[in-house]
Amino acid sequence: MPHNPSETLAKKEIWRFVVTTPQRVLVVGCGKMGSSHALAYHGMKDFKIVGLVSRGQKTRETLNQRLGGNYDLFSNFEPALEITKPDVVSINTYPDTHEAYAVSALKAGAHVFLEKPVAPTIEGCRHVIQTARSANRKLVVGYILRHHPSWIKFIEIARTLGKPLVMRMNLNQQSEGEAWDTHKNLMKSASPVVDCGVHYVDVMCQMTGAAPIRVSAIGARLSEELSTDMYNYGQLQITFDDGSVGWYEVGWGPMMSETAFFVKDVIGPKGSVSIVAPKAGAESQSDNVEAHTKTESLRIHYGDIDSNNRFIHKDDIIDLGDEPDHIELCRREQQYLLKAIQEDLDLIPHMNSALNSLRIVLAADESVKSGKTVELR
Repeated sequence: MPHNPSETLAKKEIWRFVVTTPQRVLVVGCGKMGSSHALAYHGMKDFKIVGLVSRGQKTRETLNQRLGGNYDLFSNFEPALEITKPDVVSINTYPDTHEAYAVSALKAGAHVFLEKPVAPTIEGCRHVIQTARSANRKLVVGYILRHHPSWIKFIEIARTLGKPLVMRMNLNQQSEGEAWDTHKNLMKSASPVVDCGVHYVDVMCQMTGAAPIRVSAIGARLSEELSTDMYNYGQLQITFDDGSVGWYEVGWGPMMSETAFFVKDVIGPKGSVSIVAPKAGAESQSDNVEAHTKTESLRIHYGDIDSNNRFIHKDDIIDLGDEPDHIELCRREQQYLLKAIQEDLDLIPHMNSALNSLRIVLAADESVKSGKTVELR
């Protein structure tokens, strides 16, 4: 058939319209994470906020003022979804609402950005993922470290250390005031091992590329303010099918120590790599959300020795210049969501990774409560 220039031009114009029309986004949850994501959307030309939703009047009004005071405010999710008819729903609420909100948004035809964990149960996580696939909508889970250039480099170097790997990580948070109230509210639907653990377990899985085979964990309830079946300190240990092992430690509350609360290092047969972050790891930084993703520098140690058992190479220190703050990291997450929508990216590997890390931390939660090692295969 002969080429039709006007038809080609029309297609280009349609594509230009699709690409440049802002995604209308409903932000659900106006706490720390919701506020950070809202600030990211607010500064991006490819997104347009159509509403802010939170149960607490103060949080949504405070966030609205930070954004200029021009957005519609809602106290309930379902009416907001019906009224605003968004292209994207950004869910930043407590974990016990994640499944229901995500499923409703996807069935309404919206793409979803969902803070971790996807759901409080494996069945719930699978439900959300299957709904996204059936609705042919994009689901991006808030694994913020996947978008941090320094953490990407950390994982890249860890993969050069040989097998098996030993992965040691923690993030304890000494909290008071509103931060302790937030932690107590979080623990009504998820333990610290589950809520924070998914990030670092996901990192371990990326480093090894191996399948987890067993998990054991311990936990302790250090506050009478918590329900009797909840613990605010936990430590998990994972064994992978390539022989790699990893531990993760987490604690929340006013009683937590700030000694060695920030440990991130990996050891392999060829040496080790560690995050060296004296500012982020300093005293009084454990509950600073900006410090949780900071790396500052990486220390690479080479295990090669000569005939006298002396090290052949000196350690390398890599100073990391690209250190995005928390809001910038949230912006990069939303750029990834936008790319997934515009370019129709296959997000099945992304969603399966979220399911895998959730399966591990929920097994750890089961281990804490049962006192038994949980087999994963």
